[in-house]
Amino acid sequence: MKNRKPIITEDGSHTLFDSKTGEHYHSVFGAVQESEHVFIRAGLDLFKHFKTVARVFEVGFGTGLNALLAYLWAGKNKIPVEYQSVELYPLPFKTTRQLNYPKMLNIDEQVFRKMHQSENEKVILSDYFTIRKYLMPLQNVRLPANAFDVVFFDAFSPDVQPEMWTEEIFKKIASAMKRGGVLTTYSTKGTVKRVLKANGFAIEKLPGPPGKREILRAVLEKKG
Repeated sequence: MKNRKPIITEDGSHTLFDSKTGEHYHSVFGAVQESEHVFIRAGLDLFKHFKTVARVFEVGFGTGLNALLAYLWAGKNKIPVEYQSVELYPLPFKTTRQLNYPKMLNIDEQVFRKMHQSENEKVILSDYFTIRKYLMPLQNVRLPANAFDVVFFDAFSPDVQPEMWTEEIFKKIASAMKRGGVLTTYSTKGTVKRVLKANGFAIEKLPGPPGKREILRAVLEKKG
C-alpha cells in the first residue's frame, strides 16, 4: 500500500488514503466524528449498563482510531473493555506517529503506540482496557465461541474487499458473539444485509454521520 500521508478531515482529525483500494480509512467529512457515531454511540454505548466487562471485536484495526475511542469510553464509564482486533496489513510506525488522534483526544501518545505495537498477545493499557491484535487473515483467526458483546465491522468496502463480507466471515463472527450482541458497520449494501439476516441478525438502519445518509446496526437474535 502506498500514498498513506495523513489527510486532515473536516473535524480536524486525520484519515489516510489507500491507493491500492482507492478508499480512505475514515470519512473525509470527519474521521473522529464518524467513528464515534458508527461504533461508539451506535454500538458500545448500548453497554453502559455493564457491571463487569464489555468484550469488543474489531474487523479492520487500520489507524487504531476505533480502539482509541473505545479506550476513552472504558475510562470515562469505568467499564473494563477487553478489545480484540484483526489487521492483515498493519501500518508502519512512520505513518502512525503522524496521526493526530492522541493530541486531539488528549491521550498519552504511548498508549496509541502500544496499541499499534501489540501483536497476537494481550496488552494491558489501563485498569479498564486491554487489547489483543491478530496480524493475520480473519479466516485464520481462532475466535472463542459466544465471547463478544460488540463487533466493530470496519473493513474496506464490499466493492474493493469482497472477501471480508462473505457468508463464511459473518458466520464466523456470529459464532463468536453472544446472543443479543451488537454489530455496527458503515455499509448498508443489500448483500451485507442479506448475509447478516442469514446468520441470525436482526438489522436496522440508523442515520449516518455527516457525509453518509445511513449506517447499519445488527443484533444477533439467534445462534446457528
